[in-house]
Amino acid sequence: MTATYLDKILRWHRERAALDVRPIDDLVAQALAVGATRGFRAHLENARHLAVIAEIKRRSPSKGELRPDLDAALFAREYERGGASCLSVLTDTEHFGGSVDDLQTARRACELPVLRKDFTVSVRDVCDARLVGADCVLLIAAALDDSLLRDCLAIAHVVGIDALVEIHDEVELDRALNLGVNLVGVNQRDLVTFQVDQERAVRMGSLFPDDVVAVAESGVRGRDDALALRAAGYDAVLVGELLVTSSSPQEAIAELLIP
Repeated sequence: MTATYLDKILRWHRERAALDVRPIDDLVAQALAVGATRGFRAHLENARHLAVIAEIKRRSPSKGELRPDLDAALFAREYERGGASCLSVLTDTEHFGGSVDDLQTARRACELPVLRKDFTVSVRDVCDARLVGADCVLLIAAALDDSLLRDCLAIAHVVGIDALVEIHDEVELDRALNLGVNLVGVNQRDLVTFQVDQERAVRMGSLFPDDVVAVAESGVRGRDDALALRAAGYDAVLVGELLVTSSSPQEAIAELLIP
């Protein structure tokens, strides 16, 4: 079987993770010393409208270069002024052109909680997310078996960082709910084909328990999509390409703040 783009990215990250022998206990102690987070999930849950997680993203595998000269601080401030509830920052350099510096620069420039958008493949990655200043770590269900997903969630709880578990279908949603996850993102973009399927996200919107914050990720093209996702039961949308390519990210966010 031909390896997918996701397979190649995960192999790249796993090869590097296999070389990491830092003691977990030391990393946990260091992460605990960073201090309290800004409350990523709480910001989404407490929004009085469809919450927007505004993404800082320089390029993507499906669209290529989006905004390679992006100023992370400028965009963070504009996102905050536009009414975003949280930020998402790509830190994968090899495949997305992001960096930890982007995350730290963006977080210093505003008061919003920040998701580290990267490919978490080990519990050390969870600790590292907190160590670089993130308030939330991304856990992709398709990249983690149940045992590793459970371990990553446990470490996230210990170090006090929220975890957004990304899923793609009902089977992965069941996996997440069985592990007690309370922040779930449905990626509308298939990580194999990179095609957007909003119908899947809309279909799954009614499946979330009331205590789970539901996020629709990727492929949000404007207000009509936001309206459809809000009606389907989503609490938040994660939006990247629309915002980084907009002439006015602040105005683009305002269009998405559906009551």
